[in-house]
Amino acid sequence: MADDALQEIVDELAERLQRSVAIDDPAIRLLAASRHFGDEDPVRVTSVLNRSVSSDLTEEVLGHGIATWTQPGSVVLPSENTLPRLCAPVRCSGLLLGYLWLIDTDDTLDLEKIALTEAAAARAGVVLYRRLILHERSKARHEAILRELVSSDHAARVQAAEDLRAENLFPARPTSFVVVGAQVDGGDDAAAVALESAVEEGLRAGDDVHLTVANRSRAWILYAAPPAEVPVDAVSNRILARFRSLAGDVPQVVIGVGSTAEDLESVVDSHRHAFLAARAALLVPAIGTVARWGELGPYEVLLKLPVDDLLHASQVPALAELERNDPHGVLIDTLEAYFDHAGDVRSTADLLCVHRATLYHRLKRIETHTGCRLNRGDDWLTLHLGLKLRTLAAAYRRRA
Repeated sequence: MADDALQEIVDELAERLQRSVAIDDPAIRLLAASRHFGDEDPVRVTSVLNRSVSSDLTEEVLGHGIATWTQPGSVVLPSENTLPRLCAPVRCSGLLLGYLWLIDTDDTLDLEKIALTEAAAARAGVVLYRRLILHERSKARHEAILRELVSSDHAARVQAAEDLRAENLFPARPTSFVVVGAQVDGGDDAAAVALESAVEEGLRAGDDVHLTVANRSRAWILYAAPPAEVPVDAVSNRILARFRSLAGDVPQVVIGVGSTAEDLESVVDSHRHAFLAARAALLVPAIGTVARWGELGPYEVLLKLPVDDLLHASQVPALAELERNDPHGVLIDTLEAYFDHAGDVRSTADLLCVHRATLYHRLKRIETHTGCRLNRGDDWLTLHLGLKLRTLAAAYRRRA
């Protein structure tokens, strides 16, 4: 919502010109709007109701090059029943902070009225610049606290929790906390900027209580809400879409959702789990681009292993022997499919597009080469866990 100073500027100009006035941020999201004087059109009504317009219309508006304007100019939109507009860029100290809009119903905006509009835009620029400075200071302070909140120093975590409580950022009622992390696979400075912008875009539409922190290759969000109330799907979709629009399909970005923390002192666990889940999404593409802790099965245990230990553990003798006798990987693929379908012969045969007799023959060969029996629990566990370890080890080696 608009603050009082910004709303006062909008209302004062609207009364003097007897026209409705609105101010948007640089992404065409409504910051303040005056009452209407019978000059509203469908786009203005939608903007007031939704605090934004459609992404297609936003692209059309920005396509006029208004982000480079330093003086007011006319904008004509192609949409049906949409009236022309006067757009005055809102700037301060060289920064573009938004746009001031007047609907130009009858093309009667003379030089004096345009000058009044420019003056109002300049005043709005000062208001938004002050707001930006305060926001950046507050953001920097909160980021510093969040980094301490997940540090390896227990005393620092306790102090950070106390500092956050002193900020009165979270509701007084009992709540829980969830960390959502975004991880970039590789990338450069441009990818880091794209990630921060994508996270900001992902959070913009919500009113949830959250804090964020970002660095070169990862960003994370701390939500103060029960897991069921955290808008993971909506936020993830916006982050992924925005990142792709800025950085393309390479580098890749994935989302990890951590466990639930019942208090601020336990957020460090949710943070760790969120980025372990993100690592799982990077290493095992079958998981998808959004990975949730608690839904990753054996990977939740395996990913906690140091990389060197995992690489060593992946060298399972039985699977190494199977691989030596399986140059084309048919038996390895068969065994993976068999385990993934919990030993269901029909489902496995259907997946592999083979007759069940062929599948039984392959399973017998697997037992012969590995020296294991698939009807023995320990042998089953050895082979199944070994395949998971091999998958992670291969992914680590590719990344190295």
